[in-house]
Amino acid sequence: QVQLVESGGGSVEAGGSLRLSCAASEYIASSNCVGWFRQAPGKEREGVAAYYRDGGSYKFYADSVKGRFAISLDSAKNTIYLQMNSLKPEDTAMYYCAVDEGAYDCYSGSVWEFRYRGQGTQVTVSS
Repeated sequence: QVQLVESGGGSVEAGGSLRLSCAASEYIASSNCVGWFRQAPGKEREGVAAYYRDGGSYKFYADSVKGRFAISLDSAKNTIYLQMNSLKPEDTAMYYCAVDEGAYDCYSGSVWEFRYRGQGTQVTVSS
């Protein structure tokens, strides 16, 4: 059972940046897919980013965040990051990190379907 703990959320003005971190309780193997999804009140969950590096490197980004967000993984620290730049009010949501065994949902961006998910960290962007 992998435990995931997010941090780094907060309130920021539009145009600002935040970096979210997600500490995993166990080593994240190259065969795992890691990712972030978000959910705003009254809206559906949205896969934001995913990263799979077994046999190469594959990254998924939602169209709404392409060019602004970047996912990365520090294997030595078992920590997943989401760098968020040029934030917009519509980015306001609870952000969750997740880890899956394999790449099936990684390619589709269905990060909320991943086997292991954290408790979330709130991001609020004011205009």
